[in-house]
Amino acid sequence: MLVLAFDTATPAVTAALHDGDRVLAESTTVDARRHGELLVPTIEKVLAEARVRLRDVTAIVAGTGPGPYTGLRVGLMTAQGLGTSLGLAEVYGVCTLDALAYGTRRDEPFLVVTDARRKELFWARYDDARTRAEGPYVDKPADIPRGGLPVAGADLYPEVLGAALAPPYPLAGFVAALAAERIAAGQPLDEPRPIYLRRPDAVEPKAPKKVTDREPRRTRERA
Repeated sequence: MLVLAFDTATPAVTAALHDGDRVLAESTTVDARRHGELLVPTIEKVLAEARVRLRDVTAIVAGTGPGPYTGLRVGLMTAQGLGTSLGLAEVYGVCTLDALAYGTRRDEPFLVVTDARRKELFWARYDDARTRAEGPYVDKPADIPRGGLPVAGADLYPEVLGAALAPPYPLAGFVAALAAERIAAGQPLDEPRPIYLRRPDAVEPKAPKKVTDREPRRTRERA
């Protein structure tokens, strides 16, 4: 098993390679504006460090969000493109919040949050690191029903949610390890489809205004 995993649903552009037992290589750059520019070089770096050729990869896994439209699309389109070029049937998706929860290694209930922008957060509630109990949702920080549970993920709005537990981002090593664990156990994985939770900011332009044939009024010239 050689699982190539990556996630672009948060400001972290992250990729990793997993052999079914451990992470062979991992690389992460935090830059919310350069997902498209950074992802492929990050994948190439991980493969080079692990001394693995792309054609030897047996499964590709991408984080499915929730996340902002542009960044999330970069990762999922890359996964589908690589899967097609390699002729792989094994192209999977893993909820980004699930990967972040898995990285906490907690065995007690907690929340996971990531930045949704617009002063909102994506969030989900977990019974333990592997079991999502509720979500994902998008809400303003004050509207998240925390119920006194600790919060992992983005260290935002501490005055409302308290200090965040590590890890701050869904590193690709967590995505790869969770996927490899599920594959080995024969558990189903998600399809590589995005979880947006809301519409993208971009909208179709409105129809242009009609131009009339009537000439504009002219002001009288003073004598």
